[in-house]
Amino acid sequence: MSDKLAVRAEAERLFAFFKAGGAEPVDADLLQPAGTLLDLYGEDIRARAYVTQDPDVGEMMLRPDFTVPVVQTHMREGGEPARYTYMGEVFRKQQSGSDRAREYLQVGYEVFDRENPEAADAEVFALFAEALSPLGLRAATGDIGVLKAAVGCLSTTGRRKAALMRHIWRPRRFRGLLDRFTGRVATDPLRLATLAMVSQDGAEAVLERAGPRIGQRSAGDVLRRLNALAEDAAAPAIGRAEAEVLDTILSLRETLPNARNQLRDIAVDLPGLTPALERMERRMEALAQAGVDVAGLPFEASFGRTTMEYYDGFVFGFLAEARPDLPPVATGGRYDALTRVLGRGAEIPAVGGVIRPGLVQILREGLA
Repeated sequence: MSDKLAVRAEAERLFAFFKAGGAEPVDADLLQPAGTLLDLYGEDIRARAYVTQDPDVGEMMLRPDFTVPVVQTHMREGGEPARYTYMGEVFRKQQSGSDRAREYLQVGYEVFDRENPEAADAEVFALFAEALSPLGLRAATGDIGVLKAAVGCLSTTGRRKAALMRHIWRPRRFRGLLDRFTGRVATDPLRLATLAMVSQDGAEAVLERAGPRIGQRSAGDVLRRLNALAEDAAAPAIGRAEAEVLDTILSLRETLPNARNQLRDIAVDLPGLTPALERMERRMEALAQAGVDVAGLPFEASFGRTTMEYYDGFVFGFLAEARPDLPPVATGGRYDALTRVLGRGAEIPAVGGVIRPGLVQILREGLA
């Protein structure tokens, strides 16, 4: 059997496994409207997707992901609760010289259920663990909701909190913002010069002296940006104690029960964490009821921060420790906010994940 046929057979096995679990099979068009993804992720998505131009409908993208079109279909047509599974190719642009696949099969499972979100989290994780159990993979879990709650507790401006929230999924950019907001790094000299001119002459005068406008930003956009920079410069720095607490949370790597205990200790001084921790504890109970060994389950607070940006709660992955050269074999998580955006105000708690059959097949061959 050729490699492609073997991978396809593995995908069919996983697809059948999820269908047997009660999921309805769905599909998504290979070409997706680019506008939706650009609205969700901004221009950054262009670096990760193949974009083409259609003379009638405008920009299109080769399908980089199944979750967005599945959510769109459910929000238009689906009932509640609902479980879906899908199988097909996705396409991801890679950096020059990368040996990572640009086209590969995914098999996924998604749950839309508002009755008990934590039980749905446990259902998806346990199902993936069962499907992948012969491979001896290491599970990893995290919780973007805890990170967002921690950012929300900071004593700083709403604009700064929004910037940090927006870049949770870009760790280097997040770190740069946090260092700037805490005063750990010196302000860029060009920014200082611009701020001095705005302070002395006003944003409008600075804009008038700037010369011809270049690029797509309007004069109003630039003016708002200058005023935002001035407002940020006037705001006091985030306190060192708060920054250290956030650093502690970001670097937390423990078993799930120990992580919960450490976060409970932090919540004594940061009570805004409590709702996220209560959700974590309900999820732990649901995982235990689903047969997962919660006592030994790893928790990494920063796990999932470099995956697709729609995850906003529980996140998980399954990794081959014996093959550190491979990306995660499976990833998933909760994406309630995505349903709110794509549902235009309507929303439903949702969680799901994907498995890469090509990686499963590589590992199976290694075990043979």
